[in-house]
Amino acid sequence: MIDRITIPPEKFNSNLFSLFSKQWMLLTAGDLAANEINTMTVSWGFLGYLWQRPVVMVLVRPQRWTMKFIEKHDTFTLSAFPETHRDALNLCGSQSGRDINKIAAARLTPIESERIDAPGFAEAELIIECRKLYADWIEPKGFIDKSIINSIYPDADFHKIFIGGIENISGISEYLNR
Repeated sequence: MIDRITIPPEKFNSNLFSLFSKQWMLLTAGDLAANEINTMTVSWGFLGYLWQRPVVMVLVRPQRWTMKFIEKHDTFTLSAFPETHRDALNLCGSQSGRDINKIAAARLTPIESERIDAPGFAEAELIIECRKLYADWIEPKGFIDKSIINSIYPDADFHKIFIGGIENISGISEYLNR
């Protein structure tokens, strides 16, 4: 288990571009107490400030098994891991929870979050706990640059956007801006 500390959002320090696009994270939704959870690897998303609060934005395609969980439950987490867990992130991004227990297959240990029902992971170096505030589908008519539709959505499987208010951040001390 990694020793994490609570980090106020205004003291959170990370290269956000690398956190999503290079390091990747696990998006986990569901209820740990009810043993009803699923996770998926995400490499796209945002952290910022909206509606007078710190928020995250994640995107989920309709065919992802995690969609069922994030739509049913009010909370989700984003968990970042040390590079030693890259294989687990690869597995969770390439296998479906419909077919296998990918959390067990990735040898990850779900743990209770401090403020929400969705779990984090004992192996994570960063856990961001979120409560859903907004959800809506990306629509083709909204694209100014229509080339994105052909390159990213050739099958018209447009993401659903979820914006979550940040309820808690816990991480290793490197994520704390002193």
